[in-house]
Amino acid sequence: MSRKLPLISPLKMRKDLLIAESELNRVQLMEEWDAATEWHRTLSAGARTIGSMASAATLIVSGLRAFRRKRDARNSTESAWSEPFIKGAGFISSLWEVFRSRGCDQKNQQER
Repeated sequence: MSRKLPLISPLKMRKDLLIAESELNRVQLMEEWDAATEWHRTLSAGARTIGSMASAATLIVSGLRAFRRKRDARNSTESAWSEPFIKGAGFISSLWEVFRSRGCDQKNQQER
């Protein structure tokens, strides 16, 4: 009992192979896209966490600085060696708050 295979033209066979290859490429691209977006989500969540911690630390340092400034004003007129670092941290914190609020505003507008 012999079976005869249907004759397929080379063009039809090539078309079917290209369609199959295209489907494999599409699946691979979707997997790579998911991996890239997951990496981005993880990175941005870490940045938000670090930013929140830095903001809280700057608020604490600013409070201590204000308390210390009152005490130092009574004792002497010299500035502490840490003064530039504290001012820089306050400046960075204020910049972080501005950029973070803009990002949240843009995200909220996109969700609407």
